[in-house]
Amino acid sequence: MITKDLLIVGGGINGVGIARDAAGRGLSVLLCEKDDLAQHTSSASTKLIHGGLRYLENYDFRLVRRALIEREVLLKSAPHIIWPLRFVLPHHQSLRPKWLIRMGLFLYDYIGGRKLLPPSQGIDLRKHPAGEALKPEYQAGFEYSDCWVQDARLVVLNAMDAQLHGAEIRTRTHCVGLQRHRDHWIADLRDEMTGEVYQVKTRVLVNAAGPWVERVLKLDSEGHTDKRVRLIKGSHIVVPRLFDHEYPYIFQNKDGRVLFAIPFEGSFTLIGTTDLDVGENPDAAQIEADEIAYICQAVDVYLDKPITPQDVVWSYSGVRPLYDNEASNASKVTRDYVLDLETSAAPILSVFGGKITTYRELAEEAIDLLAKPMHIHHPDWTATAHLPGGDIENADFDTFLRLCKKAYSWLPEEIVYDYARNYGTRISRLLAGCQSMQALGLHFGGPLYEVEVTYLMEHEFACTAEDVLWRRTKKGLFVSNQVVADLDQWMRSRRANKPRAPTS
Repeated sequence: MITKDLLIVGGGINGVGIARDAAGRGLSVLLCEKDDLAQHTSSASTKLIHGGLRYLENYDFRLVRRALIEREVLLKSAPHIIWPLRFVLPHHQSLRPKWLIRMGLFLYDYIGGRKLLPPSQGIDLRKHPAGEALKPEYQAGFEYSDCWVQDARLVVLNAMDAQLHGAEIRTRTHCVGLQRHRDHWIADLRDEMTGEVYQVKTRVLVNAAGPWVERVLKLDSEGHTDKRVRLIKGSHIVVPRLFDHEYPYIFQNKDGRVLFAIPFEGSFTLIGTTDLDVGENPDAAQIEADEIAYICQAVDVYLDKPITPQDVVWSYSGVRPLYDNEASNASKVTRDYVLDLETSAAPILSVFGGKITTYRELAEEAIDLLAKPMHIHHPDWTATAHLPGGDIENADFDTFLRLCKKAYSWLPEEIVYDYARNYGTRISRLLAGCQSMQALGLHFGGPLYEVEVTYLMEHEFACTAEDVLWRRTKKGLFVSNQVVADLDQWMRSRRANKPRAPTS
């Protein structure tokens, strides 16, 4: 039997964030995830580190302030996978008035103590580059700052850092049973790749299962809480690139929602999202035809070039496990989090809600809550720590990229950029011993080479082609179905020669 201080169920952003913080404070930690890291909600976001401009209309000033403060913390911790964007908001004369938008942007600029990013400003779309792709009636607008994040990579980097601090990260490992005792838990874990079931004894259980948080609670016959999640589906589409400039858009919609249209992976535009209640079965969530039609129609109000469902090259849906504050409209459900610590016997901490921007703060608060029952004396530490690959001098990615291009002058510039963006300073580990294109090994297709797949399997918990092509990277957009099959077979043969982690 494995014995740990802390067992965390759930390998999304909140689970790995808690694992990282806990391991860095000296706890022995095991995290189990029934699928791949970030396979569900945490890889299905709009991929923004932001305060949530529209949350100001719900008077959620506290959440926006905290998120904006975290935006700068995270930007410094991982400047390779998080970077600034300047969003353009065209003014729609029939929707929110200009004075209201100006006031909202003024609050957005200052309530979070912005230091690193430039402030908002009004713009003339007849002269601004972003105006060229819009219909001619949109002549005025606004420009403001937020940040992009490679969301699934953020999850993986937190898991890597947790492991570097001593945590065990076990993917494809399903928590199938829980027994609560006075001073410990016994958890039954099933290895989904081998079928083996084994037990873990832990002082404290953290339930960070996201959409499945209530399902995990029901594994314990005495488990109960008055907290509930509301499952809201958000869907996105990806289409061939719609505009030549690098400015993303935020579009107001007549139903009160907003949609984003963001340059994506060089050749594409990412558009979303929707907000739909999905009931009690998060496993079945997928994008529906009417969601695609809704997104296309909403964007067509603004863009000069129409898009249709036939233009969609990829789409994805995620279920947000939001804390149920009984809002009547899915768009008005709070994006804030609630931590529920229950200590009538061995402690259990359940995570409800949250957004990717505030995950680090959530994790820090979670371990602070456990400090008393677990006798934790180490102080919090993640606010000033880099994620793996993020120790770029002065968080200056542009200078770092120039140095990489010089150091790896034998590589095509687009590959150097890709590796620098995905791996930051760990590019030196990825390319260790390589001095020519031949040294990259087997070319699977598109921009994918053996050296990268090997690195992802050895350091980033990748097990399948889907892990590599859609979560560790987005290279699935550039390869054929045959490449997917060949890559899966190649990875399967590699896994056969490497045993899974011991279970006792």
